[in-house]
Amino acid sequence: MTRTAEKVSTLLREDEEMEAALESIRERADENGGEVDWADVSDDLTSGQWGRIIEKGVLVDGDEGFEIADREAYDEALDGDGDDGPIGGVEIDTDASKWTQWDKLAGVISLLLMFGYWTDTVRDAVGSSINFLVAPLDAALPFYAVILSVALITGLWSALIQSVVMDPERMGKYQKRMKAMGDKRKEAQKALKEAEEREAPEAEIERLENELDRVQEEQMEAMAENLGMFKDQFRMMVWVMLFVIPLFLWMYWKLHGNHADALTGVEQQMVMPLAGEVTLSSGIIGPMPGWIVWYFLCSLGFSQLLRKALNINLSPDSS
Repeated sequence: MTRTAEKVSTLLREDEEMEAALESIRERADENGGEVDWADVSDDLTSGQWGRIIEKGVLVDGDEGFEIADREAYDEALDGDGDDGPIGGVEIDTDASKWTQWDKLAGVISLLLMFGYWTDTVRDAVGSSINFLVAPLDAALPFYAVILSVALITGLWSALIQSVVMDPERMGKYQKRMKAMGDKRKEAQKALKEAEEREAPEAEIERLENELDRVQEEQMEAMAENLGMFKDQFRMMVWVMLFVIPLFLWMYWKLHGNHADALTGVEQQMVMPLAGEVTLSSGIIGPMPGWIVWYFLCSLGFSQLLRKALNINLSPDSS
């Protein structure tokens, strides 16, 4: 939207009778070869409306009277044609990024579960509850193998959630639209610079400046709509955390808890690649304990293998 279109839109918001006044000015301007003066429209609008329109800069000095500053933008704002067509020529279904009530519920539960990292009461409640489910696995395998199994399960869950929530085609459209808007802005800037260098008429330079303003505002609108891409990513993270946090709290509960099911010193021992024999609850990379390092190493490897095995493609599709 150009400056003139913005000014017309502001006038319409300020006064509900301004639409008829602006329409009258347009009709008289068409009848008089593009110019209009107060005598032509005094029967159709008040002097206050006339003064406000001139004060806003919608009407500027002409040869004998006043003329519309930017007729194309004036018509666009008055007729409501400025919103037609998708931004950047790329249609994106923004409704697909809206959160459902289940997404919001998952977000709230995940947030509450995170308190388990700092609160013993929450951690003990979650850990003892999860222990009923994973106790058979814990009894059959050494704990480092249990961590490996948990990494495999959470990696599978994460890959499946990403394949459901993240739409590569829609991500590609977001990127395509931003590239189109960037190219459009560069073209408008180049045209304005060339006009200034060849000392083009003031009217042409003003038109190009208005066009650049319109492109920049359209680009800002596209950036605002692109928040849908981050909403998708955050929604995916919420569902992943809903599954991962309880298992993390259970592992923490097993290794650091003061209860009957806590692991003994011997059960916490393992031989880790490059690090040698380590204690899972002790820090091996700064303050980071061995069990977290071991989990992330396993999780990263399994995530890549599972995506390839399940043919899950998360790269934006720009085709």
